[in-house]
Amino acid sequence: QVQLVESGGGLVQAGGSLRLSCAASGSIFSGNSMGWYRQAPGNEREWVATITKSGSTYYADSVEGRFTISRDNTKNTVYLQMNTLKVDDTAVYYCTVFDTALWGQGTQVTVSS
Repeated sequence: QVQLVESGGGLVQAGGSLRLSCAASGSIFSGNSMGWYRQAPGNEREWVATITKSGSTYYADSVEGRFTISRDNTKNTVYLQMNTLKVDDTAVYYCTVFDTALWGQGTQVTVSS
């Protein structure tokens, strides 16, 4: 059974950085686009970034220029480097494999002022 396991969340001050990781088990990883979403308390889950199987990347306007999504197919892992974090970035971050119903369990990111 394929699973996604996120890690790397935590508490950071505004302006700081964190790197999230999402490790996928199984062979689904390299053939699919991967993405990150986030959900803040009281809000709907929102899309953050996508990386296609060929490595093209796309970002939400709110994180463009601050976040970088990347993938290492040899490690079946996708990353989200988050720089210049803002209080509004506080949320639970989830990774997903597009065109499947696979989601990770989420990792909490809290940015303090």
